[in-house]
This record gives sequence, structure tokens and C-alpha cells, in this order.
Amino acid sequence: MSEKAVQKPRPRRMSLGNLFKPHYSIPRSYYTGTVILSLVIIFGVWGILSYGGFVKPSYFLPTPTQVITAGAHMIQTGELRENAQASLSVVIIGWIIATLLAVPLGILMGSLKIVEAFLEPIVDFVRYLPVSAMIPLLILYIGIGIEEKIAVIFIGTFFQLILLVADVATHVANDLLDSAYTLGASRIRVLTTVLIPATLPGVMDALRITLGWAWTYLIVAELVAAEHGLGIMILESERGLRTDRIFVGLVTIGLLGFASDFLFKWLHRRLLPWSPRIR
Repeated sequence: MSEKAVQKPRPRRMSLGNLFKPHYSIPRSYYTGTVILSLVIIFGVWGILSYGGFVKPSYFLPTPTQVITAGAHMIQTGELRENAQASLSVVIIGWIIATLLAVPLGILMGSLKIVEAFLEPIVDFVRYLPVSAMIPLLILYIGIGIEEKIAVIFIGTFFQLILLVADVATHVANDLLDSAYTLGASRIRVLTTVLIPATLPGVMDALRITLGWAWTYLIVAELVAAEHGLGIMILESERGLRTDRIFVGLVTIGLLGFASDFLFKWLHRRLLPWSPRIR
């Protein structure tokens, strides 16, 4: 056999046009390089505006050095850890309770029209109500303890999550269900072995999205009688014009959210190998 015959084909070059081709996979090096470039741009603009004196750093935009110094001091004193733990427990507990209830109800709502007819008017009505407007009632019904803060997170995520899950279940292809019925599967078996697995990739995305929403309700949840938490720390720093501490709180929330987002992506790849997103 000639040398030419056994020669391996050369890998295709990555053209610039393919970088902007919808749903086209790009090399990992390109992806990582773009992520690094976006971070360099963000911190570069921040540094230019703050160090360059374009924005007054004492009140409006602290320098990265000021934020790092404030964060290091808060870590050393234990203040940042204490506030982060308090907020994390409130967000996670409220979100988990919402998830345990919304996911099964959402699947039923998207699969059975009778359940949709029963739940949709209630869900559509409540999800438009501002969560902050419910705080007086929550204080009256529950009190001002951690339960009230968990309830704020729950209300803010439950009614949105149930609709997202219902939408995922509604768009499961009828061909999958009909094929299972044709093969003799019972309704329960179709639900457990076809419908639920088909919804799980979308449900995982919905959980990832609503966990981010749960963090956005944190300051609202900690408005009333909160002693510890990132939200109340940010509010108190705002009253004292401590923008460096505000940035520390925001960066901490962002890092916690980034970590949870990374965890969801990892779980998606490991637990849902049939998902079209990982092909």
C-alpha cells in the first residue's frame, strides 16, 4: 500500500464564516478564547473608566483594587461568608420547594388538558402579581422570620417554573407517544418511560433559569428584618455610599450563580445523554 493511500486526511480549517453559522460547533480553543476575550473587555472597560478618572470612583464606580481590598477585608472578618451562607440557604430552600411542586404539576399541566384548564387561570393570575406587593400579607400570615424570606423566593419562582415546565411537556412530539401506544405501552408506562424523559432536558433548562430568577428576588426577600444576607448587606452599603461593598455583594452573587450554572450544565451532560443539546 502506498504512502499516499495510508495518509490521514487533514483536519478542515475553521473559516471565519463558520463562526457565525447557526448551530455550528466550533473548536474548544475558539470557545475558550472568546470567553477570555469577553472577560478582558469587561474588566478592561471597568479599569479604564475607574482608574482613568472618567467616573468618580468614590461614589459611582470603585476601582477593581478597591473592590478586591473590601472583599479581602470582609472575608478576613467572616462577614462575607456569614452573609453569603444566609442568602444561599434562603434561595436554595425556597427554590427547592418550588421545584418539588412545580415540576410534577407542570408536566401534568402540559400533558393533560383537564389539569391545564384547572391550573392555568390560577397560575396566570398570580404570576403577574408583584412579589413585593405580597410582603405585607406574608408578614401578616407568616411573620418576619426566615420563613417569610423563603416564601418570597418560592412565590417568585414557582408560578414561572410551572409554566416553563408545562410548555416543555406540551411540545413533546406526539409521534413518540403514539409509537409507545402502538407498541402496547400503558398510559402510566408512556408517562414514565416516554413523556418524562423527553421533558427532562427542557426541565433542566427551566430549573437553571428559575434559579437565576430566585437570586433576583433576594433583595426583596431580605427587605424586612433581615440581620444577615447579601441583599441586606448591599442595601446597607447603599445607605453608606459604600459602592465597593456593593460591588463585593454583586460579584459574590454573580460567582454563586456562575457556579450553579456550571453545575447544571455538568449535570445535563452526565444525567441526560439523550438530550439534543449535548450532541
